[in-house]
Amino acid sequence: MNTGADQHKAKKIGLALSGGGIRGVSHLGVMQALIDRGIEFSHISGTSAGAIGAAFYAAGYAPKEILQMIKDAKLFKMLRPAFGSSGLLSILNARFLINKYIPHNSFKELKIRVTISSVDLGEGHLVYFTEGELDIAILASCCLPGIFKPIIINDHMYVDGGILNNFPVEPLIGNCDLIIGSSCNHLPVVTEIKSFGSLVDRAAMIAINSNLNTHKMLCDVVIEPHGLGGYGIFDTDAADEIYMIGYEEGLRTIEGNDKIKDILSAQNNKASA
Repeated sequence: MNTGADQHKAKKIGLALSGGGIRGVSHLGVMQALIDRGIEFSHISGTSAGAIGAAFYAAGYAPKEILQMIKDAKLFKMLRPAFGSSGLLSILNARFLINKYIPHNSFKELKIRVTISSVDLGEGHLVYFTEGELDIAILASCCLPGIFKPIIINDHMYVDGGILNNFPVEPLIGNCDLIIGSSCNHLPVVTEIKSFGSLVDRAAMIAINSNLNTHKMLCDVVIEPHGLGGYGIFDTDAADEIYMIGYEEGLRTIEGNDKIKDILSAQNNKASA
């Protein structure tokens, strides 16, 4: 009996995807790189942009297809706040786009397990959605407080999960043998801020990165492209560039990480046996 092969066969690989606006498109590149090398995911956890990538992939779309959908449907542009607007905006106008591509609108019907994080604004704690209506959970996870009206689910107000945890690794712990984290918010050093939007973006990045290292330590592998710091969270025209940055970083990580190499080697040995 080849017990080593059996152990590797049982490996469950989890993927945690951070929030980060359009920078989250880098997750799609990272995922495509891992898939191209033979990695399969059993569970994906995501918040905000990461929740979008997790849900669409688990619905059966390849990362490259998701990238094209985002560009064609201008999904992130619909999620972009209008800073000059009076009052709070509704994020619900993006709901029909999610339903267009995932008509079953159900966690239960996804091909792999997905966890989406959000914050219960009234009770002040993090919530993990794993069942129910998928579209409303995604929008709750993307709902920037102070810009969008909170999403109401069962009389509770929900906003962006990144407020309390922008890198939701915890749902994967105990459920996966190997945890890969994809973070898209590397914080570069800057000497000048030229616009209000850049100021808001910078402040948000500092806030969400405050506990990032703690969550990184929960991962077996962390993929964090450093070239994303120059992109704002609403730089939608840079989607292709951001995707390729993620893809290339994913490939570099695969080539330089022994844990991933061991899994791929075991898979290749089973395939040739």
